[in-house]
Parts: sequence; C-alpha cells; structure tokens
Amino acid sequence: MEQFASEIRKLSERLLDLLCENLGLEPGYLKAAFAGSDGPTFGTKVSAYPPCPRPDLVDGLRAHTDAGGIVLLFQDDQVSGLQLLRGGEWVDVPPMRHAIVANVGDQLEVITNGRYKSVMHRVLTRPDGNRMSVASFYNPGADAVIFPAPALVGAAEEDRAEAAYPSFVFEDYMNLYVRHKFEAKEPRFEAMKSAIATA
Repeated sequence: MEQFASEIRKLSERLLDLLCENLGLEPGYLKAAFAGSDGPTFGTKVSAYPPCPRPDLVDGLRAHTDAGGIVLLFQDDQVSGLQLLRGGEWVDVPPMRHAIVANVGDQLEVITNGRYKSVMHRVLTRPDGNRMSVASFYNPGADAVIFPAPALVGAAEEDRAEAAYPSFVFEDYMNLYVRHKFEAKEPRFEAMKSAIATA
C-alpha cells in the first residue's frame, strides 16, 4: 500500500502539472497552492458495495462533489455503478480494466476560477455482483489558503473578468463540507464568501 500510495501521489502531481500547462499557469503552481505549511494531504479509501436485492430503495453513495483537489479512482472492472451528472442527466462511467478515473474536486474549481468544475457524481447499488473501488485523494494542506489563481482572473473572456470564488482556508471549507456534503456546492461557496465578509 505504501508503494501504491507513493505512485498514485506522483501521478496526482503529474496531472496537476498537466492542468497547469493547459491553463497557462507556471509549472508547479497547483502543487504549491495545495501546500500549506505542511504540504498537501493524501489519503486512500477502499469501498465495497455488496449486492442489493432492492437497488431502487438504496443509494450506494448519494450524489455529491468531492471537497478536495483531485481524486484518482480505480473502480471495479466488472461491476458498474458510478455515474456523473452531465447536462442535467446521469451518465454511467463504465467499468474498464486498468483504467483510472480522474475527478476534479471543489478546490480545483476555485483555484481555476471555474475553468474546471467539480463533478456531481454518485454510486448506484446493483442486485448482483460485489463492486469494489479504491479512491485516492490529493488535497490541500489544512491551512492552505485557497483562492482563484491571479493569472486566471481578469482574462480576456468576459465571464472570467473577476474572481468568481472567495479566498478561504481549506480546513474551514472542510468544516462546512462535512455538514453539507450531499447538497449543492454553490451554497457552500457562498457561505465561505459570507463568512469572510463578516469576519
């Protein structure tokens, strides 16, 4: 597991560098934005979804966005269940052998000033087959201050002329997120904005 975690962490940082390149940010910008005083946080979660005789009555995992930075997911290569919300409709993410699903979290949405969006997703239960998944989370450090990258504010596109998101400490966002995980993300961003305005 230590070797697995080390390699997945390197892959996460490589993906962050590719996002920097795509966005025109200096190399390492996103990794530095996640650093805080003790570096980014990283964790892995293994989930099991046993067969459910009444999948119409039970959610495997309710719809939500991920709070952190980037999530790399090895999903089951036989049993489906993962769906993402696209254009107002739920779309299946088919199981694929040796594939890693990369998911953008709320913090990347903020730092990219909305150029990348965190994706609402869920896991359905199935009547047959055990579904397993291994999700690795590369997140900001607890005291990292998260805000839209200055290079992405005031860009040529009119809708990016101003910072669309507030600046906040990641731990403060997480404290709010744990109470409102299965709700829309936009009110969380607004709550952070209001908290800063009243502080």
